[in-house]
Amino acid sequence: MITFDRTDQSIFGRWWWTVDRWQLGAVALLMFLGTVLITAASPPVAERIGIQDTFYFVERHVMMLIPAIVIMVGVSLLSPRGVRRVALGVFLISVVLVYATLVVGVEIKGARRWIHIPGLSIQPSEFVKPAFAVVAAWLFSLSRTNPGFPGALVSMALYGITMAGLILQPDLGMTFVVSAVWFTQFFLAGLNLVLVMGLGGLGVVGLVGAYYTLPHVTSRINRFLDPHAGDNYQVNRSLEAFANGGLMGTGPGQGTVKFYLPDSHADFIFAVAGEELGLIFCLGLVVLFAFVVLRGFARVFNDNNYFVLLAAAGLLIQFGLQAAINMGSSLHLMPTKGMTLPFISYGGSSLLALGFGMGMVLALTRKRFGPAE
Repeated sequence: MITFDRTDQSIFGRWWWTVDRWQLGAVALLMFLGTVLITAASPPVAERIGIQDTFYFVERHVMMLIPAIVIMVGVSLLSPRGVRRVALGVFLISVVLVYATLVVGVEIKGARRWIHIPGLSIQPSEFVKPAFAVVAAWLFSLSRTNPGFPGALVSMALYGITMAGLILQPDLGMTFVVSAVWFTQFFLAGLNLVLVMGLGGLGVVGLVGAYYTLPHVTSRINRFLDPHAGDNYQVNRSLEAFANGGLMGTGPGQGTVKFYLPDSHADFIFAVAGEELGLIFCLGLVVLFAFVVLRGFARVFNDNNYFVLLAAAGLLIQFGLQAAINMGSSLHLMPTKGMTLPFISYGGSSLLALGFGMGMVLALTRKRFGPAE
């Protein structure tokens, strides 16, 4: 176990005694469980698509997990001012890349969300998600600390630019998460309630418009409301997996759903956990996600920095909402969104972006001494 003396004034020494080690441990446990579940779920997927190396996805997952950990620890060393600057830079680059996907992106399942570079596919919208939450919090906080600064209007403009890029890809799931976090921050900022309600109404109008104009959205919602309206193969297999697993599960490696589910290592890895490890393990996973979120709120509510409160709240809501959407989709509690389970599902851009986002959470919730920024 890594330990530092309390008198250690090195960068890592100060970090160790100011970071929330309970939250850091919970995230590390999620990473470990994710690696275990990827090892159980991905070999049949590799065999099914013709990859000779059955542990291809496991190796790729670990390869991306290592830089994700480095990013998380590196970002967690930053001050709130440093977090703002890094988030702004990542946001600007990511938004440019989101629009670049419309021109040079690779089309997969009718959507252009990825840019291929040698050896890696990047999904820029994954990085927009945490970066925009921090940038929006910064602008909202400036509206309060500097009454003459139009922080809310600038935030609304950036939100509109971001949403336009995500909708054009299209990526409704990411649009929903970013919008939900931004609306929540808008509300927490104590800004015009009528304006908040008006924006919420526009969100509802946008959802209805997506239903009537985007065929894949229409299909997913119809299949959720009426199981006989289309192909629900993955959801049905997922529900069967939970039924087969019961309370204690069939045992590690003994499940069968991973042999039939195309996305058993990604969007539906929760179903593999339900079948092989059972209800008790799944509930423990839910508790672990809840602990990360609630622990973060408990730390940040003691902070008198307005920016820190808004930014950490946005990042934590985003993390919890993404987990809830993935698990809810696997249980047919909501339409499928194609969203990963944080630190559990296989993913490249998703893992790196989650490491970046959680690094900012750890940085913002660190104990700080001396005058506020």
